[in-house]
Amino acid sequence: MKLVKAHAFGNDFLLVQATEIRTSRELPETTRALCDRRRGIGADGLIVYETDAHRTSMRLLNADGSHSEISGNGVRCLAAWLAKTRRVSVGSTLEIATEAGTKCLELLSEANGRKTFRAAMGQPEEVARARIRVGRFDVDAITLRVGNPQCVVLGEVTEQRLQTIASALAVHTHFPEGTNVELASVEAADRVRVLIWERGVGRTESSGTGACAAAVAAIQYGGASRVLEVEAPGGTQGVEWREDGLYLTGWAEIIAEVTWLRPEHH
Repeated sequence: MKLVKAHAFGNDFLLVQATEIRTSRELPETTRALCDRRRGIGADGLIVYETDAHRTSMRLLNADGSHSEISGNGVRCLAAWLAKTRRVSVGSTLEIATEAGTKCLELLSEANGRKTFRAAMGQPEEVARARIRVGRFDVDAITLRVGNPQCVVLGEVTEQRLQTIASALAVHTHFPEGTNVELASVEAADRVRVLIWERGVGRTESSGTGACAAAVAAIQYGGASRVLEVEAPGGTQGVEWREDGLYLTGWAEIIAEVTWLRPEHH
């Protein structure tokens, strides 16, 4: 199986053309095998894409084989591969159909193998506050959808809270389909710091949709400005919340083209 490995701020994905997949029935098992960091190639998720002269579409599976609607970093990784193979020039746009709608990405710059895009991510939906019981404590959370389910907890951002509160929220009964979780601290009007726990993956270095969700929570409930930077362990992305929706700016880079020597039992 031919694959491409790419990452955006340490959030890494394997890209595979749909024609390489034998049957969709075996896809969850294949994803788990590929994404295994010891016995596979290793990634936070697998992106299966189809492309022709007119249209590119993708679907995403998390590292544990579960389904996800979209990844802001993942869609940018696919855009970086398309830009490389099609020799797309700076200033051009790419459209990628996802299960959370078609996303338009503008190639802003490229340097040192990294391609920077601004992606139109659409409007946040179902933004609400919730008090959620986690263990012996009630947690004040902001819940929303940015194409996928998100839960943001404003306040202290620590590894200990990530491993306890965030990991528990990701699989909490409040979220029947699971959720991505961001611990977010408003450091300045234009800067938010986050730690991320993604459903089906666990701790991740970065998240594009998570950065968008944290920005919305910080703007709506934390006094942040509508143009800001979201700093995660893997690096800093830009988020703007305009009248026509959220815009996410960041880079992605291609790491390798890989041939997976599929074990016989797969």
